[in-house]
Amino acid sequence: MAAAVLLVASGARMRCPLVAWQPFAARGTRLSVCNALKRFSPTLLRGAFHMSVVSTSAAFVWPAPSVVAEDASADLPLLATEPIPPRIAAALDALRAGRAVVLQDDHDRENEADLIMSAERMSVEMMALFIRECSGIVCLCLTDDRVRTLELPPMTAHNESRNTTAFTVSIEAREGVSTGVSAADRLTTIRAAIADDAKPADIVRPGHVYPLRAMPGGVLARRGHTEGTVDLVTLAGLKPAGVLCELMNADGTMMRGVDVERFAARHDMPMLTIAELVEFRRAMAFAREACCEV
Repeated sequence: MAAAVLLVASGARMRCPLVAWQPFAARGTRLSVCNALKRFSPTLLRGAFHMSVVSTSAAFVWPAPSVVAEDASADLPLLATEPIPPRIAAALDALRAGRAVVLQDDHDRENEADLIMSAERMSVEMMALFIRECSGIVCLCLTDDRVRTLELPPMTAHNESRNTTAFTVSIEAREGVSTGVSAADRLTTIRAAIADDAKPADIVRPGHVYPLRAMPGGVLARRGHTEGTVDLVTLAGLKPAGVLCELMNADGTMMRGVDVERFAARHDMPMLTIAELVEFRRAMAFAREACCEV
């Protein structure tokens, strides 16, 4: 297990200016304090100090998921019997065909429009469009299970973002990329992360793709683009992994309102709101409960 040593000066006799975290890997036998100090800072002279050893991974773990609703996969059996609203159906058809969907959230939340797409259907051409038309911060929406499988820790130990967006550390494919920035390289990274047999060793950190952890329960647990993306690709019968990026205007401002509608029409992309998806998933949950009561 990785650990770290923190040296803190506590007296004037400490001559070494180094006061920092310095990681080391445990080797099966416990390092003595003396040997550790020699390894970390050979120039450290004798003086008054105290040392503490902590696990660097302990502060970077995801909490156990609290399931407040079923995942979208629970709705799949009902899609053949329950009515699907036209806008939901259009979005699912587009995702299956490898096209993007414009997903908008609530006006009192981020009030943003994101391009979303199935990760397994993503192409170099579509990735280039995402980079060109959006913010350039390409995010990979993953389930809690996949994030844990890849051993991706949170980007920060204390999430202080307004909407508690669950970024993990950024990633890159270990093989098959150059700088990691190009559309082709980012697609290679995404494919490495969503492969059926993907392992932590298949990716490196940091990188140029930003994974997001979807909350279990989807939009019924959190009304975010992350959860909306995973819910939609799941309902489309695809792998529960999607790509998103925020739409922006040419002047660098966020694209909203009529500009979003024009963009969607120009690129023949269906539009959908988080509110519509929440309403649909609630209807599916009600239908599922009704079936169980019969």
